[in-house]
Amino acid sequence: MIHVAQAIIVEGKYDKIKLSSLLDAVILTTNGFHIFHDAEKMALIRYYAKTTGIIILTDSDTAGFRIRNYLKGAVHDGKLFHVYIPDIYGKERRKLKPSAEGKLGVEGIDKNALLAAFEKAGVLTDEIPEKTDPITKYDLYELGLSGGADSKSKRKALQKRLHLPDLLSTASLLEVLNTMMTKTELCRILDELSSGAE
Repeated sequence: MIHVAQAIIVEGKYDKIKLSSLLDAVILTTNGFHIFHDAEKMALIRYYAKTTGIIILTDSDTAGFRIRNYLKGAVHDGKLFHVYIPDIYGKERRKLKPSAEGKLGVEGIDKNALLAAFEKAGVLTDEIPEKTDPITKYDLYELGLSGGADSKSKRKALQKRLHLPDLLSTASLLEVLNTMMTKTELCRILDELSSGAE
């Protein structure tokens, strides 16, 4: 598994599935043009741009470039990298017919061609071992960050401490926390917050 430090922005869930089989990275989907109206997802993308940097990897068709250009204009602070897939004509296996422009999207591109596109952009790093201490949904519940009367206020305090966007859902918070820290580190921060330490 190859580690990529930056968060990767792709268009859809099949793109995410394809990349997840090749790379260890945070992968966010725009859900196509839905990103134009998704304030929470944009807040998350801006957060990653300022912290780890983001990689935009959209299809090489007109729609993909429209999404890419929108993100480029919407992210003002932080690091933004562009990875471009080559124009390869064909049809994804799960689809009955080719796309309108006849080009393969991210999900249809060969593994080696995808990795070459990342290398070309200069964003690949060495292989790393799997994380052994991930934070789970159950951990959030056990730590009082979900499912409790004051869970929302605890989450907001944690988000403020970590300089995270206010709009994050619990599921998005879980995803971000797993990119930032281990369960042990999360427990330490929550202890500090409950004791009033800054």
